[in-house]
Amino acid sequence: MLDLSTSFAGVRLRNPIVVAAAGITGTIDRLKRAEDAGAGAVSMKSLFENPIPRVGDPTPHMLVIRRRLGSLSSETLYSYEQCSAFDEERYAEELHRAKQALSIPVFANVDCQTPEAWVRYCRLMEEAGADGVEVKSCPHGEHLLTGTELQEVVRLLKGTVNIPVIPKLPPQLTSPYQTARELERVGADALVLFNRFTGLDIDVHTESPVMHGGVAGHGGPWSLHYVLRWVVQTAPALSIPVCASGGVGGGEDVIKCLLAGASAVQIATLVILEGYGVIGRVLKEASEWMEARGYHRLEQFRGRAAARVLNLAEICRERRLVASISAERCSGCGRCGEICIYRAVTEEAGGRFRVGEGCVGCGLCVHVCPETAIGMVPAR
Repeated sequence: MLDLSTSFAGVRLRNPIVVAAAGITGTIDRLKRAEDAGAGAVSMKSLFENPIPRVGDPTPHMLVIRRRLGSLSSETLYSYEQCSAFDEERYAEELHRAKQALSIPVFANVDCQTPEAWVRYCRLMEEAGADGVEVKSCPHGEHLLTGTELQEVVRLLKGTVNIPVIPKLPPQLTSPYQTARELERVGADALVLFNRFTGLDIDVHTESPVMHGGVAGHGGPWSLHYVLRWVVQTAPALSIPVCASGGVGGGEDVIKCLLAGASAVQIATLVILEGYGVIGRVLKEASEWMEARGYHRLEQFRGRAAARVLNLAEICRERRLVASISAERCSGCGRCGEICIYRAVTEEAGGRFRVGEGCVGCGLCVHVCPETAIGMVPAR
């Protein structure tokens, strides 16, 4: 029988899926929907000291941006969702009621600007029964915490509250690894890597920023690779757990985060775009992967990929493979020749193409061929 349970910041979760702080976790009703769908834990929508974002969201405040880069395409959820409309007292009341209504862990998510507020707000969260408090900065707000500021907040709170203090790092840091090490040193109980990126889109017709007129958070499947890159370096070097957050699109992505060394995985964009029911699909896909490989517990494979990441000196640079075009499947479109900077592709009689001696084995043509007529074969 599969055991998907995990420990994060000293809190036991029935599975590693944490629904991240957003509108989808803004009320008891929404938190309960996340629990009923199978989530292992929830992080309540952010509480801000700054009263301006509490007024409400602009309309519209979400946009799916679709872009193309040659034959590639990408999608981004571009959003300017504001913080909880609750003040600190009302937020603490909702959290307390949520703890009574739910059986899974409930984390608070707090963003303050003054030491006094950090202390007061987080004490309120502890009294309300929070299983821990995420300290973070809104990705598109005015107050953007740096690594140094996060360290100061963690140091302050560790002398103030007894519940786990969990910094949620912004992705735009000079050195996430070094920041993570410093946060552990000052007492962080766990880390979340990362918050959403801050971005901007411009309407070329109006010559102005889109939607609300300012910068916004943006995320999508493209961001997973950045998360994995830092989890795989950070998690093995720390004695505190790491939660991966960003770009998760399904069960296999959750598995990737765990293989990189994460103890838990936050999801938000996926739930926003597909609804709470997607949590069950994610868990099913992850469970099927484990069953197919004979794993019964997460500990059996957590961090396995981290131990297999090669460093600069270890990477093999021999030309072991080259491209080969199937004459039967080639349609003669010439796409491979257009993108080969090595001039290794030549046209044959009959309008078909072949790969010559100049091929260095980069592999790009395999992925741009519309007929899947190109494969990689051993170099002679």
